[in-house]
Amino acid sequence: MNMNALFGAARRCLLECDPQRKVALTRTCAGEFLEGRLADAAPSTDLGPIHAPGRPQRPYLIEPRKLPQRGLGSAEGRAALVHAIAHIEFNAINLAWDAVHRFRDMPPAFYRDWVAVAADEARHFALLSTRLAELGHAYGDFDAHNGLWDMALQTADSCLRRMALVPRVLEARGLDVTPGMIARLRAVGDFATVEILELILREEVAHVAAGSRWFAYCCGEAGLEPEATFAALLEECMRGSLRGPFNTEARLSAGFSEAELIHLDTLAA
Repeated sequence: MNMNALFGAARRCLLECDPQRKVALTRTCAGEFLEGRLADAAPSTDLGPIHAPGRPQRPYLIEPRKLPQRGLGSAEGRAALVHAIAHIEFNAINLAWDAVHRFRDMPPAFYRDWVAVAADEARHFALLSTRLAELGHAYGDFDAHNGLWDMALQTADSCLRRMALVPRVLEARGLDVTPGMIARLRAVGDFATVEILELILREEVAHVAAGSRWFAYCCGEAGLEPEATFAALLEECMRGSLRGPFNTEARLSAGFSEAELIHLDTLAA
């Protein structure tokens, strides 16, 4: 495995600002890496951490509490929802590549997992961008927030914390809320968006499972018990911000234990 080529590819994908070029570059680099064909595009001497990934000038980033609440009864409201999910997927592309680029000396399977996740997130973003266009909008037309990348910075010094708090908390939240969104969209007849969200929900289970797998690995390397460590991190970082109900079936499939789900319910209450 040519790790310098992989880290260089991850850096190029992270720094690309244009969403469509980021998607295309992610597809190319991920495909070449997973097929064993990735080669250095150019020698790179700058492989240090990236503090801010490439992103377009829009959407404007504001505080989450300032984002307007819109109903799904209008095309505008549905477009706003699709845009919010597209923004999550755009950030998820960056988060996957950041895990590859930032955390060195992990087993080869770690990089295969997160490169594959980056490719999935790019495909999700492309599907949502197409749906936005059908609704008369484009990515950047609505304001958004930067919560996912903020957590990336908060966990930048520890792969263990990253795996716990990004895939197993923030991204796992999608497993909980997406079924409700699907039901609401189906009720207003937006079956095109429903189809996309059903696909995303199925594939995000595997992404959260990758987080569970590598969190357990990091705990093992550090001599820590995973359930107790996850509980301690939730108490430290997420107390007061966790909300239920939780999608028990999906979370169990994604590597959560019964004890972890009981603790989540306790904290949310």
